[in-house]
Amino acid sequence: ERQAVESGGGLVQPGESLRLSCVTSGFTFSQWGLDWVRQAPGKAEEWVGTINTDGTTHYAASVKGRFTISRDNAKNTLFLQMNDLKQEDTAVYYCATDVGRTKLGQGTQVTVSS
Repeated sequence: ERQAVESGGGLVQPGESLRLSCVTSGFTFSQWGLDWVRQAPGKAEEWVGTINTDGTTHYAASVKGRFTISRDNAKNTLFLQMNDLKQEDTAVYYCATDVGRTKLGQGTQVTVSS
């Protein structure tokens, strides 16, 4: 069973940074493209970005230039470095498989507030 534990969320002020981690298990991590998605209260789920198996990345326009996705295949772990956070980045963040965009874990809460 594919699953994951996301961590690293918290309460920060606008302009600050956070680094999220997603430790996965139950599948061959290196063979999967992976996404970060987020869901804010009362809003639809939003795709944040994708990292392919070759390490190439793609980002939503709303986070491009501020967020960076990386992966450590040796540790089956996905990362999301978030810089210059804005209030509109407040959401629960999930890692997901790129195929089917299936969420793997329970998410981690990111709150950006002054």
